[in-house]
Amino acid sequence: MKAPGAAEFVPDGADLATLQEASCGCRGCDLYRDATQTVFGEGPDNATVVMVGEQPGDQEDRQGHPFVGPAGHLLDRALDEAGIDRATVYLTNAVKHFKFVERGKRRIHKQPGRTEIVACSAWLTAELSLLRPELVVCLGAIAAQAVVGPSFKVSQQRGQVISMADYRVIATVHPSAVLRAPDRTEAYAQFVADLRQVSAEMGKRASSG
Repeated sequence: MKAPGAAEFVPDGADLATLQEASCGCRGCDLYRDATQTVFGEGPDNATVVMVGEQPGDQEDRQGHPFVGPAGHLLDRALDEAGIDRATVYLTNAVKHFKFVERGKRRIHKQPGRTEIVACSAWLTAELSLLRPELVVCLGAIAAQAVVGPSFKVSQQRGQVISMADYRVIATVHPSAVLRAPDRTEAYAQFVADLRQVSAEMGKRASSG
């Protein structure tokens, strides 16, 4: 059966707090059935930078906040090294429910499909419309394809600044990819370098403003 999509659950004219509350009742796709809760975006409503990940992980699903698991801790460290204050950034995901398979007592992340990404897109669209950021940082291919389009390839366009109608976009890998990398030290250094580019873009706009 075709997923109804989140659009019918997104209230018109809502602020971020109202959107977050409404997202708790989203039934736009089947992921809500097994997830503990919706994990909505968090951060200041005047954030000029929005970072978009793929979906909540196990710890995010349990705690109800984005980027609080191992990948989130790595992101925190990388942001600090790049000179970006996490408190000034709005953090969210393309898909708001945790998709997983159970292996014994463990819940293993499973990549969301295109149907789920499209079904959930109304929430991300609403967040970006309200925030009106200057820069959107896509963490991984799922995020980049949700924001830019399904043909986007992080492997080819990583670190490029793309101008879209309402904001600029930079894509890098998801911090979980750094944790899985064969050479984690090198992968982490490249990730921090990407975030330093984000910091430089933020600085350009601040100095011109």
